[in-house]
Amino acid sequence: MEVEVKLRLLDAATHSRLKEILSPFRTKILNQKNVFFDSANGILASQRAVLRLRSFDNNNSEKTRCVLSLKAKPVLINGVSRVEEDEEEIEPLIGKQCVEEASKLGLIESRVIKRCKDEFGIDGEMGFVCLGGFENVREVYDWRGLKLEVDESKFSFGVCYEVECESDDPERVKRELEGFLKENGIDYKYSEMSKFAIFRAGKMP
Repeated sequence: MEVEVKLRLLDAATHSRLKEILSPFRTKILNQKNVFFDSANGILASQRAVLRLRSFDNNNSEKTRCVLSLKAKPVLINGVSRVEEDEEEIEPLIGKQCVEEASKLGLIESRVIKRCKDEFGIDGEMGFVCLGGFENVREVYDWRGLKLEVDESKFSFGVCYEVECESDDPERVKRELEGFLKENGIDYKYSEMSKFAIFRAGKMP
């Protein structure tokens, strides 16, 4: 179970100001490309599951990484997200080939893909289709013992700004983070939709 605090920043100026305040604590910048898959008849979506292929590179290194994620049964209430998550790293070249030809996804050796077949019922005849995706620039900060992630998500219909923090004690982290944002005049509100939900809705929340 992945548990995260998710706070939406209201505009680009707020996003820039927060990054400026946090700049002494920045550890890395990740350029992420998120691509999503389902069966043609939406069997994953019908069971509240999401299959994501994320490729990303760190500005501090040349290496590109690729991670396949299966997320299920998401709940997002009062800025706290809870979702079942299974992640698996795959070879970047294989990931690139699957984005170019979604049918190849069902052929790879993968624990996550096996779960899609065995637990969610995507069989060989059904196969996978690509739903598209979006890019995200994630700046990571080591702040007061917490790992803060400040995101700029670029959809075809707009840009969304968000700060996230994974924690086993989300209410404590939320109080601390909200206090920090208020002290520094950073306007925010609780996130009400996941990035995937925004992408599928085709409009900003």
